[in-house]
Amino acid sequence: MTTTVGWLRRQLPGIVALGLMATFFVVSQPSFASDGEREELAQRYKFTPLSVALPGGYQQQTIRKVNKTYEKISAWISSVGAAVAMNDLDADGLDNDLCVVDTRIDQTVITPAPGVRADRYAPFALTPGSLPMDETMAPMGCVPADLNEDGRMDVLVYLWGRSPIVYLQKADAKGLSAAAFQAVELVPNSGGSKYDGPVWNSNVASVADFDGDGHQDVFVGNYFKDDSRVLDATVEGGVEMNDSMSAGFNGGRNYFFRWTGATADSVSFQKLDDVLSEEVSRGWELGATAVDLDRDQLPELFLNNDFGPDRLLYNTSTPGKIQFKLVEKSRDAWTPKSKSLGKDSFKGMGSDAADLDHDGLYDFFVSNITTPYGIQESNFHLISTAKDHADLRNQLSSGHAPFVDRSAELRTAWSGWGWDVKINDFDNSGEPAIVQATGFVKGWVNRWAQLQELATANDIVVHDVKSWPVVQEGVDIAGDQTLAFFAKQADGTYANLSKELGLAVPIPTRGIATGDADGDGRLDFAVARQFGPPVFYQNVSPDAGAFLGLRLREETTGAPVIGAEVTVTAQDGRTFVNRVDGGSGHSGKRAHSVHIGLGKDVSGPQKVHLKWRDRTGQVREQDLQLTPGWHTIQLGSQAKEK
Repeated sequence: MTTTVGWLRRQLPGIVALGLMATFFVVSQPSFASDGEREELAQRYKFTPLSVALPGGYQQQTIRKVNKTYEKISAWISSVGAAVAMNDLDADGLDNDLCVVDTRIDQTVITPAPGVRADRYAPFALTPGSLPMDETMAPMGCVPADLNEDGRMDVLVYLWGRSPIVYLQKADAKGLSAAAFQAVELVPNSGGSKYDGPVWNSNVASVADFDGDGHQDVFVGNYFKDDSRVLDATVEGGVEMNDSMSAGFNGGRNYFFRWTGATADSVSFQKLDDVLSEEVSRGWELGATAVDLDRDQLPELFLNNDFGPDRLLYNTSTPGKIQFKLVEKSRDAWTPKSKSLGKDSFKGMGSDAADLDHDGLYDFFVSNITTPYGIQESNFHLISTAKDHADLRNQLSSGHAPFVDRSAELRTAWSGWGWDVKINDFDNSGEPAIVQATGFVKGWVNRWAQLQELATANDIVVHDVKSWPVVQEGVDIAGDQTLAFFAKQADGTYANLSKELGLAVPIPTRGIATGDADGDGRLDFAVARQFGPPVFYQNVSPDAGAFLGLRLREETTGAPVIGAEVTVTAQDGRTFVNRVDGGSGHSGKRAHSVHIGLGKDVSGPQKVHLKWRDRTGQVREQDLQLTPGWHTIQLGSQAKEK
């Protein structure tokens, strides 16, 4: 008996620890919405899928030709590039034009959104004109913006195999067509039929006034290292893989382009390659979000890195000089390193910013790889813990990122192999939903087991492509995963309604673009699929609430004022914030109009606070009283409704 008591006494700490672990396990088990609860929640939404018209005459492919070194993983190399943007390219007052990058034809296509007024013009591909293009180059995404400040929307296209191309809309263009755009280089080249510029492999770009001079600048994030001829099937070598699965800092450099001038048929930028440190600049970029967190009209930049930590950059720029300060989340006893912002080890694929808890401060949602029995990391549902904007500004300026991940408790942690994400209010309830693209490569040979081996391998070997599993055409990794549509429930947690809403189509998706194509106040969205047809989801949600829609335009040109901030104080005291977004996410770009759902039984004027930079770089702000519905506001030294 004495021996038994002594043994129990010696084992007591372990027994207590096991008991606590069991208790925490039971308590922390997520309780997801039941079938009935999801069905009831889904009644708030309804979407009609419509086909997106594309031009004919192009030979289709199912995989890309790649550098001979990468032949073993040709499907992996071919896993990105599908993209979509919504905007008003023809100035008809509606965000009913799509820019689609279709990987099946490797073309950047301009096409009208299906539905109302879909017959305005025939879909067409942007053509580079005299600029050199060859089969070693492929578009990865497009960003609409008025880059030469003439009031007409242009299109920035970023690619693998060369530097980005700017398609300027011509002043004398009569409607939209390939002839309506003139292609010019973002990075000057010597000209001629042979390309002699930098060989970049860009996966993300965003437009914003980073230095606060009143003009829009450009950020370009690259994936493979500079001068890697990834898509050149005639060569072998000169390329490499990531030097780590969680701390890879050998990717392509990131570049900023500071706007320096423009004419009717040209635009010039100063290329900056020393804004970020070498380690930050050479992450494997897949996503970026530009958003003004502390309301000083200087946008912060949140970078999402494959194979390494995400980076939050606090903007400390002055006119003519773009500069940022790296901020990170301080470790505490309750936050694992893998979820600590700036030190995390998950595979960041895309992000978006919105006020998810109605405290007037922006939060983030970040897509990661979250496949059960595959690679189960976690999405990040990063909630700001700052008290107010002053506190947030103080913490950011001191190098601290006051954000904590709540994805597990809010039930948004797991969805699949995540990519682009957009946070918008689709039923005008006042509660935005989170739409996320997922899936990797579709085929018929499962390679999850081999990929798991690679994911747990020593960093010494992952750099060599010989250590990677065979991922060629026919391999399937997360090929049947579908869109996620996280809607908020009454208790504040989220439920994925993809199946209930008919969005669960088993084709890998990449980019998501949102906008109100028909002007009915209900946001539609378009989805780019990897080696699959893009799709447009027309919002026909029943009994939607009231909304406030703002088209914020520069007073002299009528161009969207990217970066302008909107704060709405509803009559019941609720606060909503939103912005003119210049291109956040992975490969989907939302329209430039600002949309805010107000909920039901809302009428009468709402208090709206606007903050923006005018063309001289001066910060302006003004209060307006606006009734629910769409409004066009001209922004100069004052805000005036048109």
